[in-house]
Amino acid sequence: MADNVRICGLNKNFKGFTLENVTFDVPKGSVVGLIGENGAGKSTTIKSILGLVNPSGGRVEVFGKEVSSLTAEEKGAIGAVLGETCLPENLNLKDIDGVMKHIFPRWDTNKFFSYAARFSLPRDKKVREFSRGMRQKVSLSVALSHGAKLLVLDEPTAGLDPVARDEILDLLYDFMQDEEHSILISSHIVSDLEKLCDYIAFLHGGRTMFFEEKDRLEEKYGIFRGSAEEVKALGQAAVRYTRGEYGWSALVLREKAPRELPLERAGIEDIMLYFVRGEKLC
Repeated sequence: MADNVRICGLNKNFKGFTLENVTFDVPKGSVVGLIGENGAGKSTTIKSILGLVNPSGGRVEVFGKEVSSLTAEEKGAIGAVLGETCLPENLNLKDIDGVMKHIFPRWDTNKFFSYAARFSLPRDKKVREFSRGMRQKVSLSVALSHGAKLLVLDEPTAGLDPVARDEILDLLYDFMQDEEHSILISSHIVSDLEKLCDYIAFLHGGRTMFFEEKDRLEEKYGIFRGSAEEVKALGQAAVRYTRGEYGWSALVLREKAPRELPLERAGIEDIMLYFVRGEKLC
């Protein structure tokens, strides 16, 4: 399967923070969830894909080419939503349409207003009068209206109510009906990622902790709860452990654990928390 994005050994040095050897892919026909705590390097990685940050080292390819070599048409095939919308607040949808048709060679006015109608966005109201959810919907409508094959989304559903989030997820499902399309989505709302994603890339402290198929993660890990002695007896089967008031718990590799060991399901959020807050057995 070909990749719409390939990131290999990405490095970026800032004062007080280093992105180091980040490596993962975004295959065609797939949705990749990018997770990690605040400051893990997710936004820097996304900005490197979009050419907004120049890496200190490593390689970032989009559509098989280094980002710096992309043509205007190829750049137009990337749709981006970066957290808070950056659309000028004094414009309405008609104004936005007029601006975008001069920016993107494949801008589709009919498609843009079709998305606006689907989201019940008023054409004549200025962006500054929109709610946060409405602004996110405008940004996503723009991202989907210029021939994008790749969507790069940074917290597109943050702060939205469940109904608005479901509307956006439905739109992303529709986008993924084309097997040439891909989505890279960063979100702290893990339940959205569990519904949507095929792969999970987890960044912690500026490094890639893992890049795995979502379903494989659930098969790979489980959670064991017991006494300190029971957890310590797990040895290499225990990836990380935490100590609580009422006992210990551990993230466990199922293939290394005894078959009779009672294990709970480990969701994406559980796995992330154990990697970030858990300790390793000595």
